[in-house]
Amino acid sequence: MSKERAKRRAAREHEAALKAAARAAESERRERRDARRRAIQLATTGRLPRLTPVGRPTGTLAHRRRVQTSLLLAMLLAVNVLVWVVRPDWPARLGALVVTVLAFPVLSTLVVRRR
Repeated sequence: MSKERAKRRAAREHEAALKAAARAAESERRERRDARRRAIQLATTGRLPRLTPVGRPTGTLAHRRRVQTSLLLAMLLAVNVLVWVVRPDWPARLGALVVTVLAFPVLSTLVVRRR
């Protein structure tokens, strides 16, 4: 009984060692790939000056602006759905879509204030 348990434990330890070696090899490959990617980026686009900050702006004002823009977009989508349901003819539907696409930047400028 003890020899059998020892064999099973040795098999489990062997299996765990194989998995650990595979994880280590994968980690090594990932590190080499990331190093190559960083080197290429530094050699090419890393030299260019950054014109805009990286990432999404954070803060309460940026959050408020995102919420207002999302609400405006939802309202215009609801108008388009309403036109789609009420008017069966395609020219009216496409016209409402075109007007919505053209009106979004204007309404966004008017409704969403940039402080």
